[in-house]
Amino acid sequence: MDHWFQKFSEPVYAILRIVTGLLFAFHGAQKLFGAFGGTSRLSDPLMLAAGLIELLGGGLVALGLATRIAAFLASGQMAVAYFKVHAPAGFWPIQNRGELAVLYCFIFLYIAARGAGRWSLDALIGAWRKRDSSG
Repeated sequence: MDHWFQKFSEPVYAILRIVTGLLFAFHGAQKLFGAFGGTSRLSDPLMLAAGLIELLGGGLVALGLATRIAAFLASGQMAVAYFKVHAPAGFWPIQNRGELAVLYCFIFLYIAARGAGRWSLDALIGAWRKRDSSG
């Protein structure tokens, strides 16, 4: 049974990376543009920075471009968000409504450690560079 699941690991990882990146980018669009039922928060410098990291970082992760750096920054932002916004309301994420920040933090940390994967622009660019340097 393990072998059957193994052959789908790359496409499933790509779907995880793309969906996570897009959802994160949507949070940035909410903060920056008031999209998707959000409120523009451009007057708050911290929210402006968060929105930019979310929109650009999420987009890069979804595309699989500069993935390790973008995912690492997104993970760090979510750690800061958790401790700045959620942790003061209680210790446990379920209590302080910080589950989403914790999930994003650890999913992005995993993506940063694993890289973009085979189905990404990073992989495509790497293949082009390898082909150009060997020819």
